[in-house]
Amino acid sequence: MNLTGQMLIAMPGMGDPRFAHSVVILCAHSSDGAMGLIVNKSVDGMALGALFDQLSIDTQGAAGKERVFFGGPVETGRGFVLHTPDYRSDLSTLDIDGRFAMTATQDILEDIAIGRGPSGALVALGYSGWGPGQLEDEIAANGWLMGEPSQALVFHTEEGEIWGEAMKSLGIDPITLSAAAGRA
Repeated sequence: MNLTGQMLIAMPGMGDPRFAHSVVILCAHSSDGAMGLIVNKSVDGMALGALFDQLSIDTQGAAGKERVFFGGPVETGRGFVLHTPDYRSDLSTLDIDGRFAMTATQDILEDIAIGRGPSGALVALGYSGWGPGQLEDEIAANGWLMGEPSQALVFHTEEGEIWGEAMKSLGIDPITLSAAAGRA
């Protein structure tokens, strides 16, 4: 089973508070584990312009008010950009599934700063990672729902609405969900 490109939606009973009400786009999944980015939790008080300043990236006067997101609890000092596949870094871009790509090199930030970046992008610090079989176990334990993400959901939906909209995309009213798992 390869879940690359899938959307994980945290169930109401998610035991890890870092992932409560999270929506994660899986950038890679294999027998070695999984890696993804949370797309609905911004870093408090951090705008993209501040990140550009920290990295000494010239914005040519652009404000950079876009939010920077908490991609997950692993390597929180490292940046990742989830973006539309219309952009390719000269250094390294990971094609995810035809709808999304990910670049983790500074050149994409430099291109975003001067208006030559992808048409849709989400900048995240840190990532979400799972060891071999760990994610599958969490899904089986009713920790996550899976679905097909859309660019509109990830890049054009307000942060506070993404979880509910992701649930609705599966035809689920979040109020009807139970935190308890069971077997018939």
